[in-house]
Amino acid sequence: MNDLIAANASNWDKAFNADDMQGLAAFYAPDALVIPAGGAPVSGPAAIAAFFADLKSKGFSGHAITVDKVLDQGATQIATGKWHLDGPSEDGSTKRYGGNWVNVLTKSGDGWRVVLHTWN
Repeated sequence: MNDLIAANASNWDKAFNADDMQGLAAFYAPDALVIPAGGAPVSGPAAIAAFFADLKSKGFSGHAITVDKVLDQGATQIATGKWHLDGPSEDGSTKRYGGNWVNVLTKSGDGWRVVLHTWN
């Protein structure tokens, strides 16, 4: 597995959990696309940061990613794994949500940037 991709996933969690949406936006390429499970696609780092800020404002926290596999395609990496976070349930209690995620990353001058992020 690519250690840099795993480190980026851990740092993504840290940014989300610390409400650092500027830091979170930095993980995404200018033309990045986030496709949430069952939701409308979100495009571009600023809109993606706003999407995740809205999620945080609704009481979601404790995001954690595990990286299970990275497919090395040279200047493109495809990372897969599991995710979970805690958030409000319909009855107002805290519930753990989770599933699988996929990131497609491209090499940029200063590291790897996510071009596609989706989960179920």
